Amino acid sequence: MLKRLFGGLSKDIGIDLGTSNSIFYVRDRGMVINEPTVAAINTRTDALVAIGMDAKKMMGKTPPHIVVVEPVVAGVISDFEVSEKFIKHCIEKIHRGSFAFSPRPRTIVSVPLAITEVERKAVRDAVTAAGAREVRLVDEPIAAAIGARLAVSESYGRMVVEIGGGTTSIGVISLSGIVAFSTLKTAGNALDAAIQAFVQENFNITIGRKAAEEIKIRIGSSVPAEEPSELTVKGRNMLTGLPKEFSVSDGEIREAIKRPVRTIVDAIRTTIENAPPELVSDLYESGVLLSGGGALLSGLPTLVGRELSMPVRVVDDPLTAVVRGTGILLDDEALLREVESASRSLE
Repeated sequence: MLKRLFGGLSKDIGIDLGTSNSIFYVRDRGMVINEPTVAAINTRTDALVAIGMDAKKMMGKTPPHIVVVEPVVAGVISDFEVSEKFIKHCIEKIHRGSFAFSPRPRTIVSVPLAITEVERKAVRDAVTAAGAREVRLVDEPIAAAIGARLAVSESYGRMVVEIGGGTTSIGVISLSGIVAFSTLKTAGNALDAAIQAFVQENFNITIGRKAAEEIKIRIGSSVPAEEPSELTVKGRNMLTGLPKEFSVSDGEIREAIKRPVRTIVDAIRTTIENAPPELVSDLYESGVLLSGGGALLSGLPTLVGRELSMPVRVVDDPLTAVVRGTGILLDDEALLREVESASRSLE
């Protein structure tokens, strides 16, 4: 009785629990939380000090008794307790000011393709422990396609490439299910790491992940730009140990990220080759839909289209396509059951 009462007062929530960022969608309200998946914990009291951007700003700057944790790695929960604290904080924040003093929301959570049943259970358990009364899981490419308003239930092939922070999920979709797929751990974070390694090897300077991410966003590209650009960056000289300012060009960064970008393009090609011949003609017509933060890399649609001789487009607001899809599924129980059933058939 109490469970039904608390459930009636709680809000339905769609969750994109990403490696880099987590987004929470509330039914009838839209996206209400979009924060880095980071939490700062006081190890003496086990108390949550900060989450999201506030916690991310603390990275590398905390005293010994405060640790900054990224609880999701490659799209999979790596620290159960911190994940639970992070999700619970967000759920309570969503219900702040409402009558639900003990919120028990119904939730839909996106997950990377082809994760194991143990990893799926970890997601369910963490969200349940955080307060959810019901947890439904949906694969990221399906959620992104639904968020892009594609008719996924039709017998027509569509390809979605979801490039997140920790994983890239590639799926050929037909009849609400994944017909062919590839998953790889080469994604946005791999591009950042490649930039860090390139700067260290070629400039003898170490830079942090935050600086590498800024370089990627501001001058990173996969094809030459019309106008060359440079960015001034600060780092630590490996020879002297002292701070040093240096300039890096878009051409150098393009060279730095060439290998991980090539890995993603080759995985898309392989997925198309593994798709049933009956769907290949559909894919040639419908093309490739890019989603996720990695889709914003300058020139990536051009490169993929040129390599595959197929039309390529980026979904509107690629960072939120997945969570928008979970929001649509909150209102469509029949479609949710279809995609859940198809998802289980991959296991």
